[in-house]
Amino acid sequence: MLGKVEICGVNTADLKVLSSDACRALLIRAKHGDTDAREQLIAGNLRLVLSVIQKFIGRGENVDDLFQVGCIGLIKAIDNFDAENHDVRFSTYGVPMISGEIRRYLRDNSPIRVSRSTRDTAYKVLQAKERLTAASGREPTLDEIAKELDIPRRDVVFALDAISDPISLFEPIYTDNGESICVMDQVGDTKNTDEQWLEHLALSNAISELNEREKKILSLRFYAGKTQMEVAGEIGISQAQVSRLEKNALGKIRKNIFPS
Repeated sequence: MLGKVEICGVNTADLKVLSSDACRALLIRAKHGDTDAREQLIAGNLRLVLSVIQKFIGRGENVDDLFQVGCIGLIKAIDNFDAENHDVRFSTYGVPMISGEIRRYLRDNSPIRVSRSTRDTAYKVLQAKERLTAASGREPTLDEIAKELDIPRRDVVFALDAISDPISLFEPIYTDNGESICVMDQVGDTKNTDEQWLEHLALSNAISELNEREKKILSLRFYAGKTQMEVAGEIGISQAQVSRLEKNALGKIRKNIFPS
């Protein structure tokens, strides 16, 4: 378990945990320049960093590096959080800051190339997000970020999507009694739905009821893309007969699928 190993020379099993009241008191002292309180806050919230980095494990990144980057996010959160004016838990504010710092690190070291202009916009969006979070004590909406930067909302969405970390379709998002639900299980398939599958099955059954000549005509007309005249020449009957047989075959299929 991560909570019982050594990371960056720190035995995670010995990490302290601050109570909510103690954390708020230290935050107020640190805000007024008490460096000792600031150090106590950092040491007392390392478990918070530990909990955040666990969701980034398994991407090929060194755990020590992730922990150090997470600590930078923690320090930024401590320096920007206003405990006197924000009536929220520090962890509510700190977790997005820590996650954001780690995501920024992963993006900068990602092999996926993003255009410079998009990356610049993304960094502005992230900076605006941090400013607004610091001011309100909560994560801002996309509309609020767009208004802050005076850019269209779609630009905010596009920039964030362009630098988002790709995940595997087989990455588990929930586990219960050993059974895992993966990302793939939550992705909708608009092409192969149950309704379309049943319609395809009904069509196949209806076609199977046709005689061989009718099947041949429909195959040449709608799969091979031939004209009635071309079909007539290949089968050896008149175009009028092809037209009549085609119409009858389609009528049988329609009646089979939609019986009145």
